[in-house]
Amino acid sequence: MQTNLAPEFKNTPDGQAAEAILRKCVHCGFCTATCPTYQLLGDELDGPRGRIYLMKQVLEGAEPTRATQLHLDRCLTCRNCESTCPSGVDYGHLVDIGRKIVDAKVPRPAGERAVRWLLKEGLTSPAFGPAMKLGQLVRDLLPETLKNKVPAKQDAGRWPTATHARKVLMLAGCVQPAMMPNINTATARVLDAAGIQTVVAPEVGCCGAVKFHLNDQDGGTAQMRANIDAWWPHVEAGAEAIVMNASGCGVTVKEYGHILQHDPAYAAKAARISDLTKDLSELLPALVPVLQPKLAAKPDANKVIGFHPPCTLQHGQQLKGGVEQHLAALGFTVQVAKNEAHLCCGSAGTYSVLNPTLSYQLRDRKLGHLNELQPAVIASANIGCITHLQSGTQTPVRHWIELLDEALA
Repeated sequence: MQTNLAPEFKNTPDGQAAEAILRKCVHCGFCTATCPTYQLLGDELDGPRGRIYLMKQVLEGAEPTRATQLHLDRCLTCRNCESTCPSGVDYGHLVDIGRKIVDAKVPRPAGERAVRWLLKEGLTSPAFGPAMKLGQLVRDLLPETLKNKVPAKQDAGRWPTATHARKVLMLAGCVQPAMMPNINTATARVLDAAGIQTVVAPEVGCCGAVKFHLNDQDGGTAQMRANIDAWWPHVEAGAEAIVMNASGCGVTVKEYGHILQHDPAYAAKAARISDLTKDLSELLPALVPVLQPKLAAKPDANKVIGFHPPCTLQHGQQLKGGVEQHLAALGFTVQVAKNEAHLCCGSAGTYSVLNPTLSYQLRDRKLGHLNELQPAVIASANIGCITHLQSGTQTPVRHWIELLDEALA
């Protein structure tokens, strides 16, 4: 696709990056077949091809409107379109640029600004943990919309105390320790059983995704730099990987090198951090033979685990099939939905708060397909997906590492 950038964008890093991405696009429309919002709404402007057209217009000098902003807001940033695109269009990077430009030109209503401020500041605040504890205490009294965002209180379990020569860093996450703390401790216990020590740098906070994707890109990159500073001494000391058990965080940290590529003080370090970052499932091939003899009991073959692969895992990180394959090698019966396993569940970070109608439609559609498996439990790999799916079903929804941890206990 040819484009003629407006003078205000022509010599900027964002403009040049967007132009390079747009050149790859042939407007074939394959992406519309796998776009969740296009499937729901049937509107060309609520699919990747239409949104690319809108962003191209703005980059060429057209004034964006409130409608332009709304169509970009409705994008889940699930990046399913990237998996489908035959031309390799980096849609996720393009939409970050497009939203930044449009939001700078189109003022949001006061109510929207307030909600977005509360999300980007509240979710990443030290006050989030105490607020979540309070919400859990009065959970039964909360209105349904709030109750859906407050999981029942969970016992974190023990953190292993053994010291091992092999060490990995782990991002605790900004909301996971308060919402579902057992995911982190289960991760540490499983790795401990494999002879690997899990280290959490206390200075590390949010990965930066919340602020970055709510168009506070300066705030997001500040968090990224702070995390790099906190991890760097451990990297220099020989930590062999930075492990992510929330696939949404994993996508972001793996892109630190891209996001900070123009920062002379952090570009090289950011690239190193991205190279070291691994989703927890990427460790499974080496863990399976070590853990197999340590399973306390053979998993019940009749207990079907319905696995929902998050978009951030299968599209953002392009990791497909690993969890199912390796859990099956350990004796678990794992199945993915026979239909639309590739589509987003509607959680998508803060999307379920900002676009609840579309989000819950996608949740119920996803659960309908998963329920056809008649699972004893639904498993996933991202805190947002787990919380969102659990709000629509009585079937337990858990992180797959918790199931493995229980089998080793």
